Amino acid sequence: MKMEYNYEDQSLLLAIKNGNEKAFDTLFRKYYPMLCAYGNKFVELEDAEECVQDAMLWLWENKDMLVIQSSLSNYLFSIVHHRAINRIKQQEVKSRVENYFYEEMQSLIDDTNFYLIEELTIRIQEAVETLPESYKEAFVMHRFKNMSYKEIAEILGVSPKTIDYRIQQALKQLRIELKDYLPFLLPLLIKHV
Repeated sequence: MKMEYNYEDQSLLLAIKNGNEKAFDTLFRKYYPMLCAYGNKFVELEDAEECVQDAMLWLWENKDMLVIQSSLSNYLFSIVHHRAINRIKQQEVKSRVENYFYEEMQSLIDDTNFYLIEELTIRIQEAVETLPESYKEAFVMHRFKNMSYKEIAEILGVSPKTIDYRIQQALKQLRIELKDYLPFLLPLLIKHV
C-alpha cells in the first residue's frame, strides 16, 4: 500500500522524535487499522496485530535514531511486512520442530513404560506448583489452556509483555526443576506465543 508524501506525517514524526506521546498516539490510531489489514494479508489477524504493535513500539523506542528515506507510511508498511514474513518463518520452523519432537516422543513413548509417564506427570505437577503464583497462573493459562499472551493479559489486567516475562521466568524455573526429564518435556517447554 503506497501513500504520497504527507506533511502531517512529517509533523507527527518530528513531534515523536521530540518525545511527544500525544503525537505518537495520533500516529498509532491513524495507521493501526490499515497496518493490521495489510499484515493480515500474510498472517492471521492476531499475529498481524502483534506485528503492528511490535512495529509501533519499535518506532517509539527508536525515535531518536530514526532515519526515514521514504514516506513514513511506506516505512511503517515495510516494517509490518518484514515482521509478518519473519512470523511466517518462525511458525514454519516451530512446526517442523514440533513435528520432529512429536515423532521422537512417539518412539520414546512406545519404548517407555507407563510408570515413567505417571512419574513424569506427577513431577510436572509438583514443579508447576512450586512456581510463584503470578508465574504459575500465566504458565498454566498459556500452556495448558492454550490462551494467547494477549488473552491472558486482558484477563489479568497487565500487558502482554508482562505475561511474556512471567512465562519466560516460569520456563527457566521449570527447566531447572525438571532437568532430569528434559528430553521428555521439550514440546511443553518450547511452545511460544
